[in-house]
Amino acid sequence: MTNPFDSEDRTYVVLRNDRAEHSLWPVGIEVPAGWAVVHEEDSRAACLSWIETGAA
Repeated sequence: MTNPFDSEDRTYVVLRNDRAEHSLWPVGIEVPAGWAVVHEEDSRAACLSWIETGAA
């Protein structure tokens, strides 16, 4: 079984916590308390790119 956090075949969102830390999160897995979605569902590559270049 593939780790859902490493799969290129899934879609993801980007989360941010109150410390402005970001996390790539697979769609369909409950968002943990203290985190909010800041970039909607997209490919893994697009979410990682958003974190690297667009996260503010």
